[in-house]
Amino acid sequence: MSAPTPRLAIIVSHPVQYYSPWFRWLRTSTALDFQVFYLWEFGARATHDPQFAASFQWDVDLLSGYDHEFVPNIAPDPGTHHFRGLNNPALTQRLAAFQPNAILLFGYNWLAHQSALWWARWRGVPLMFRGDSHFLGRGQPGLPQRVLLKLLYRQFAAITYVGAANRNYFLALGVPPSLLFFAPHSVDAARFKPEDSVTRATAAQLRSDLGLTGKRLVLFAGKFIPAKQPLELLRAFHSVATDADALVLVGDGVLKSELETLVRSRPDRHVRILPFANQSEMPSRYLLADIFALPSRGHYETWGLAVNEAMHLGVPCLVSDLVGCQRDLVHPGETGWVFSSTDPNALTDTLITALRTSPKELQRLRENAVATLTNYTYQQTSDGLLAALASLRLR
Repeated sequence: MSAPTPRLAIIVSHPVQYYSPWFRWLRTSTALDFQVFYLWEFGARATHDPQFAASFQWDVDLLSGYDHEFVPNIAPDPGTHHFRGLNNPALTQRLAAFQPNAILLFGYNWLAHQSALWWARWRGVPLMFRGDSHFLGRGQPGLPQRVLLKLLYRQFAAITYVGAANRNYFLALGVPPSLLFFAPHSVDAARFKPEDSVTRATAAQLRSDLGLTGKRLVLFAGKFIPAKQPLELLRAFHSVATDADALVLVGDGVLKSELETLVRSRPDRHVRILPFANQSEMPSRYLLADIFALPSRGHYETWGLAVNEAMHLGVPCLVSDLVGCQRDLVHPGETGWVFSSTDPNALTDTLITALRTSPKELQRLRENAVATLTNYTYQQTSDGLLAALASLRLR
């Protein structure tokens, strides 16, 4: 008797600019029968983001090319910032109608995810899990939470991990290695091509318009929030930069006014603050840069997919040792620079090293960055997912 064909339900909080193109790739490049169940419309329509301090909608297609549906969310305050922010009573009914023989949960810490988990367990439908948590910078939680997490992960028949720090997290919580499958975080590489002439021309024109042609340029792109440390990066730049150096900060958020005040205090430094850039604009923003900086500290930066995007375009990265992707992607002297989160002077010292890297060495780092990302594409992510599916005992 032949093995049952997988029929996979994928449960995701909302359309995500990194996942939706992968789902489209899965539909066109594999034979997998699947449907995505979204629990919130954030990203697909204009919605206020408190961390960006603005309302926005992604300007790339997140919904075509794969089967999906939005399950009604009845939460008075919808979102992923609290447990009841994803409250979708109809989810189990929709799952029953789809009749999956496997379910993939992206995350667990919401009411809808918990209802789907226990619905599947009650009916004997095997569960898979995908998350990117790590213990970097915080250590393991106390005994009560550790016991609860171990109990939670025992409910899953397979778990896909995105990188080394994430794998160590699952192992520390008692997940057997045989249930772990490497499905790395990846982005839509087709959108981040270093040889694209239009993107390069756009970046060169923007450099010229900003008056930064010929400068060694450091780029920060993301939310202006304390966890990502744009203020610390700006202060470090102010302390070490010469007239040959520039810093561009792209984004928005609660720290914007403080950043602007600090920029005005040092008009002798080549620093520019640009507005939040939507997805279609990001490739040219990355190509402004000689160095991409993601100095996040704490456990906030579970991975840092902006690093994937920058490295696809041949931009070496400067990150803290608490950024989740660091152990996998950013290797000192090979693809970028890493500073210690425990040394208060490390960001400044590492920034000096990056800014003074020779052109020849910088070119080597660029080439290594592109080569490293050939192993972090939708193909590798899909291989891991399909291997996890193949391990299940399907009905």
